[in-house]
Amino acid sequence: MSATGTLFSREYFRDPLPTLNSLRPLGPVHPAVLPNKAAVWVVTDYDHARIALTDPRVRKASGPLSEIMVRKLEEGGGHPEVSSFFANNMLVMDPPDHTRLRKLLARDFTQRRMEALRPRVEQIATELLDQLPMHEPVDLIERFAFQLPMMVICELLGVPQESRAPMRDWSQAMMGEASQQAAVEAGQQMTALFMELVERKRVEPGADLISALTRASDDEERLTEAELVQTAILLVVAGHETTVNLIGSGAEWLLRDHDTRRRLVDDLSLMPQAVEELLRLTSPLTIATVRYTAEPVTFGDVTVPANEILLVSLSGANRDPARFERPDEFELGRSTGHLAFGHGIHHCIGAPLARLEGEIALRQLLSRFPSYVGAVPSEQLRRRRAYMVSSGFRELPVILDPA
Repeated sequence: MSATGTLFSREYFRDPLPTLNSLRPLGPVHPAVLPNKAAVWVVTDYDHARIALTDPRVRKASGPLSEIMVRKLEEGGGHPEVSSFFANNMLVMDPPDHTRLRKLLARDFTQRRMEALRPRVEQIATELLDQLPMHEPVDLIERFAFQLPMMVICELLGVPQESRAPMRDWSQAMMGEASQQAAVEAGQQMTALFMELVERKRVEPGADLISALTRASDDEERLTEAELVQTAILLVVAGHETTVNLIGSGAEWLLRDHDTRRRLVDDLSLMPQAVEELLRLTSPLTIATVRYTAEPVTFGDVTVPANEILLVSLSGANRDPARFERPDEFELGRSTGHLAFGHGIHHCIGAPLARLEGEIALRQLLSRFPSYVGAVPSEQLRRRRAYMVSSGFRELPVILDPA
């Protein structure tokens, strides 16, 4: 079977795992064509995914990456336009710029600091669940899985209440859930909002993260205005997207896995272990953010030339039977090592917060509504359009108390 054209087919977007499972034995890296017609290479197994995520020849700098992507789009007959809204944050930087920005942010995303947020996250989760109808269908994504992480990240950043309403629509548009024009407009609107907010925080700083970043310096190297604004946008988008998918996909998994649900209901102290296994099984970010080869890189028997787009399938790596025994089964206490948050210097800086929010959300859901059921057949649930990168459900209708 030829690998070319298999990835990113209609069948892949319905469920990527059969495609990934069929390709993995054929080799660790495969050529493919994105829906936008750009030719890429995709790493699908665990060992080579870790290599790709740490090899210094595989880079992320936005300038060269944009040039390569534009060329690939032109060669494929696609639209040669690449978004510039994430061009000044650490997600698309290599050292030393990446090192500088990450160091400034890392002190605000330590395990200890995130744990200090636990009482507030628990309060938000409680208040959200209090507002849900118990005996009629309710969309758990819209009313809970989205609301919780968005409220937390906005409070953490210091986004005022009156500015939060459009955040989800903007974020989803920028993640590919709308037209290209809508994505451009969303980026412009979010940029304008944060530029205004940064100026306000400079005059009247608070205890929030944006205020801290405006004062942040490291050996006199302050964030530039563009870096500050784009970092704030990144934290909103990345700071809630993964967690929305973790909570939604985790709740959906527990709808089907009755044995695991019963075990967790009987012992909610197991929830941190459960979150790790749900991260592995559901891979909220199914493909790591885009990289390129600065030099030829060999994976197994295949050499990817320089100046090629390289994608790393986190969902493929997390279900690799060479790394995880019975990879499609839920096993509490399984050894850690999943790549749901990436690996290496670009490992997700917000992972402690996402884990905390996922643990609290699912624990409260099960403790208060241990018998919740799906309100529609599972085959009617729809995946998001951004499933090439972000793996989650559009909606999850449930009845919290079917009694």
